Amino acid sequence: MKIENGEIYEVDGINTFSLLGRNEENIPFLEEIFGLKVFSRGNKLFLKGQKEAIQNAIPKIKKLVNLTKSGELLSKEEIMFQLQTNSKEKNNIILPKKVIKPRTIRQKDYLEDIKKNTIIFAIGPAGTGKTYLAVASALNALLRKEVSRIVLTRPAVEAGENLGYLPGSFIEKVDPYLRPLYDALYDMLPVDKVRRYIDSGIIEIAPLAFMRGRTLSESFILLDEAQNTTHTQLKMFLTRIGENSKAIITGDITQIDLPGETVSGLVEIQKVLKDLRGVKFIYLTSEDVVRNNLVQKIVQAYEDYENE
Repeated sequence: MKIENGEIYEVDGINTFSLLGRNEENIPFLEEIFGLKVFSRGNKLFLKGQKEAIQNAIPKIKKLVNLTKSGELLSKEEIMFQLQTNSKEKNNIILPKKVIKPRTIRQKDYLEDIKKNTIIFAIGPAGTGKTYLAVASALNALLRKEVSRIVLTRPAVEAGENLGYLPGSFIEKVDPYLRPLYDALYDMLPVDKVRRYIDSGIIEIAPLAFMRGRTLSESFILLDEAQNTTHTQLKMFLTRIGENSKAIITGDITQIDLPGETVSGLVEIQKVLKDLRGVKFIYLTSEDVVRNNLVQKIVQAYEDYENE
């Protein structure tokens, strides 16, 4: 192995087919992990890019070289697991379709809090990565066999529409409310794997009403849009958590769609559980919005207007 001109890292004697897969399908995945251009010639692998990025990739490459000696094709999941168990970038989540990285200090704190606590409340405006990072953490735990299943749920509360006027069965009516959770899954895992997990029950996506009467053990549970839960609903959800499970509750208390004078369970819970060990509240702000830059400005404009 050698570095030439500080720009290209050449690996000799590697089973490139084992690492890169059929039709070199693992190359985009590896390029995302290393932040480098990846290509091969015969039994040689080349990484091209900035010297610092190459140096950071070297220990990871050495580990992968050893994995290819058996000649077996390495899946993205196997590569992900091997790299993450020895990664210096502890806050990055390496998933089959992409590497999830915190983009703000509070997002970094959020991921660290998920690792350290049993119940995490993430409260903040749209676009701050609350749900996306939670889904990524859940998938990471599942692929690392820390949990046996993922349960994703949301309250089916209308934002100005009435479910009764929509066609179809109850499941067909609430399915659009769960669409953001599906979108996050498909962004991180191959479509066929997501469908296989859902069909087998390893990943369950359901409205909050379906959680009543259950005990969820060995599970990673995510309650999204929790600002639209009532006192009773949020209490019911929190008491579903069984042994060796973790729960993340996300919501934006500036976008409550509950009718009349109904108090949001997410607003109330901040007083109820504020001093309970194992429970963590993290607050994201407009500074953590990672969508279009204009979204950040829109969120800030609303905050300024409402404060006035």
